[in-house]
Amino acid sequence: MNKMKTNMLIFFIILSSITSNYSQTPKVETGIEVLRDNNFNILSGKRVGLITNPTGVDSKLISTIDILFHAKNVKLVALFGPEHGVRGDFSAGTNVESYTDKETDLPVYSLYGKTSKPTPDMLKGIDVLVYDIQDIGCRSYTYISTMGKAMEAASENNIPFVVLDRPNPLGGNKVEGNLVEDGFQSFVSAYKIPYVYGLTCGELAKMLNSRGMLKDGEKCKLTVVPMKGWKRSMSFENTGLPWVLTSPHIPHFDTPEYYVASGIMGELGTLSEGVGYTLPFQIFAAEWIDPEMLAHKMNALGLKGVLFRPINIKPFYGIFRNKELHGVEIHITDYRKVNLMSLQFLFMQVQTEMYPDKNPFTLASKQRLKFFDNVCGSSKVRELFLKNMKYDDIKNYLNKDIKEFKKLSKRYYLYQ
Repeated sequence: MNKMKTNMLIFFIILSSITSNYSQTPKVETGIEVLRDNNFNILSGKRVGLITNPTGVDSKLISTIDILFHAKNVKLVALFGPEHGVRGDFSAGTNVESYTDKETDLPVYSLYGKTSKPTPDMLKGIDVLVYDIQDIGCRSYTYISTMGKAMEAASENNIPFVVLDRPNPLGGNKVEGNLVEDGFQSFVSAYKIPYVYGLTCGELAKMLNSRGMLKDGEKCKLTVVPMKGWKRSMSFENTGLPWVLTSPHIPHFDTPEYYVASGIMGELGTLSEGVGYTLPFQIFAAEWIDPEMLAHKMNALGLKGVLFRPINIKPFYGIFRNKELHGVEIHITDYRKVNLMSLQFLFMQVQTEMYPDKNPFTLASKQRLKFFDNVCGSSKVRELFLKNMKYDDIKNYLNKDIKEFKKLSKRYYLYQ
């Protein structure tokens, strides 16, 4: 009996420990929570258009849509959805038509498809536009392009624009990659910022607005509702906030790290980055690779903050569906210590050394090469790398704008 009591006591201590981890108050309050704490003061009595998606939630996972819809002093009149839609109903790249939200009976205007920017008709009867979306801190992720387009529309229609700020899951200190060059601006490289830009969406909005980086130098009446408690040194895990997948292939709070590490290479369509399997962006693989040899050579590079292990996979969907692929799983142990962008180029360097007849660029289609250049914000990355297939040949180019950008971006910091 005493043993049973002891075992039960141990069980309840463990259970208490586990549940307390879920009941702890997060260290960070997001913009929507700060806005609510202030009784929605800046929206009081106004007709609101909300740009959001499933990541727009508070720390209890209550949707910003529902929070504003039920706020007594706010009239939510329209919803605007980026890629994947306001409720996450659509897969990547799907053109979305406008529709009616089943939960609120409000019109939902799609900003991904035929229309990427709110039109004057969509904005009729709206007093203020509000943006609340969790971003991942990477230039090629399209949510910041949606934000910028909406800011332009707000400016053109003389409507105030409010950003409810959220953490950058890559922190506020990591900056990687070259600025976008003229001729290479697109929806995946909309602004002349580095690939990893080290700003929250609110800070980035301030920069775009103040620096005249929107179309034709337009500026909107911008208000950012800052977070409480966020620091630049924080990883998303440090915030204590729940992670809601930002899109189907960004399922975990640390997936943005892997997205930066392999996503550019994935544009070529010749080497797998794990999309289509259970480890999106966490794999370097192909049909012809010897996984043990590759793991040995990648680990022999002696990179800080990352390890590689052999893996064999068979993707369930996508361009590599049902193919037997072999390669390495990437294990980022400290994203602060590793240059994330470099990993895909170092992998392509090593695999081309191992298999000279399997150059991923010569195997890629012209359209895929264009995708690659657009995401890089320049054709020079590809051109320089192709000379010898060596990361060292592009390292200086990728790093050339970082120091100046860091100096400039500090002017728009809301957090230390």
